[in-house]
Amino acid sequence: MLTTSLTSTDLLFMLQGAWTTIALTLWSMLLGTFGGVICGLLRATLPRATLPLAWVLDIFRSVPLLIQFVLFNSLKSIVGLDWSAFTVACVVLGVYATAYCTEVVRSGVLAVSPNVRRASRSLGLSYWQDLRYIVMPMATRVAFPGWLNLTLSVMKDTALVMWIGIIELLRSSQTIVTRIQEPLLVLCIAGLIYYFISLVVARLGNQLEKRWQEND
Repeated sequence: MLTTSLTSTDLLFMLQGAWTTIALTLWSMLLGTFGGVICGLLRATLPRATLPLAWVLDIFRSVPLLIQFVLFNSLKSIVGLDWSAFTVACVVLGVYATAYCTEVVRSGVLAVSPNVRRASRSLGLSYWQDLRYIVMPMATRVAFPGWLNLTLSVMKDTALVMWIGIIELLRSSQTIVTRIQEPLLVLCIAGLIYYFISLVVARLGNQLEKRWQEND
């Protein structure tokens, strides 16, 4: 018999969607951070030589994410890539996160005073030693708040993957709303789940920043 009230099965369905949201965020930020660190270092150390890279990343920052999902999903079918919708979502979100993470890393590296770098080189450190032991630790602390905000933004942007057939938190909520016709109740619960996930991420980030300050 079809029930028109919210049940424990519905809540479990939403939690499964929330887990998909978390998994998408983790994988896309892993890809985005890896690509952002590489591209950010290149943009900070070789600004003129990497202008073409900057233009490409600007495209991914400028084009709405929904359009990127639709275009890449269509391109996958045209090229014949045997990728799941989840993989497509991770790749698109990962490239999108890379485009923004690049600027976060670049700003962090450029925030390190040139006098500090000159002092490290005068002490006999090589270019790579200076980058590894001096620049990156200082740049990481500067860039971390921006990276944390990017993570929270990507987590919310995962709601767009419903357009390529993935059932994440918002899609699962809409499915339940269609059945029980209680949008206010269901969407409030979904909003609370999003809030809880964001709160956990923000708290973990704050604890990490406090540890850095205590170690200074």
